[in-house]
Amino acid sequence: MVTTDDLNRLWGTLRLLGWGAVALVMAAPAVAMALGAPGVNWTAADFIFAGVLLIGGGAIIELVAWRVKNPAIRIGFALLVVAAVALVWIEAAVGIFH
Repeated sequence: MVTTDDLNRLWGTLRLLGWGAVALVMAAPAVAMALGAPGVNWTAADFIFAGVLLIGGGAIIELVAWRVKNPAIRIGFALLVVAAVALVWIEAAVGIFH
């Protein structure tokens, strides 16, 4: 049986992985451009868009998690926000909806 303590530990691990993923996704294009990778040409506006989207999504998750004490609801809400951020990111990258 999964206890609240188990879910709280999982939540702490997911938080760490989530913020690490944000840092990695933000750093990857900068490193690729510095190494001269063809096809990677982000502008300042691209970095701002990515930062607002990723950090904003993470901040929303953190704010809700701060108020909601049930770890199962925290994790479910976090998955919902991650899916929404991924959908916006995909749409911005390839425009699947037009």
